[in-house]
Amino acid sequence: MASEKVLNQKKEEVKNLAEKMKEAKLILLTDYRGINVVDDTDLRRNLRNINATCNVIKNNITRRALKEIGIEGLDETLEGPTAVIMANDDYLAASKEIYNFTKTHDFYKIKGGVVDGKVMTADEIITLAKLPSREDLLSMLAGALLANISKVAVALNEVRKQKEEAGEKVTVSVPAEEVKEEATPVAEAETTTETTAE
Repeated sequence: MASEKVLNQKKEEVKNLAEKMKEAKLILLTDYRGINVVDDTDLRRNLRNINATCNVIKNNITRRALKEIGIEGLDETLEGPTAVIMANDDYLAASKEIYNFTKTHDFYKIKGGVVDGKVMTADEIITLAKLPSREDLLSMLAGALLANISKVAVALNEVRKQKEEAGEKVTVSVPAEEVKEEATPVAEAETTTETTAE
């Protein structure tokens, strides 16, 4: 009777975790060894500030929850104490937070994870964490756009100058109609001369 109660409880844990994982843009599995209470508290607080969570969950529960949502390929990472970090909004911010934490805590390692439904290795997640933040990318984009706008403005100004110069040349030159009108009497005179000679 007691074992059935425990079994049902585990099923409920798996179901609840699977539902959370479905909503998460980032599921990060980390080696939880070598972290003290103070550092753990700081990490959890920092993650909460970016709408991410950190929970130490039994590997068996995590494995079953991942399987329930159709994620495979992380079984090897589920060895030893494992913390599960999940973020629903910005996977980059949470990845950066964990990566920065691993740099100052030798035993705390990224094992692997899932980003937008795609299974990724620790190296891939670290590469992702090293990318500029969304704010930095927007700043870079804005800078690039301003630079391009400046180039376009300079180019348009040059075109305007060239058109103005071309316009001045046209004004000075004689229109084609006037040239034609001047040419007609000469042609007539040549015809008259030839007739007289006969």
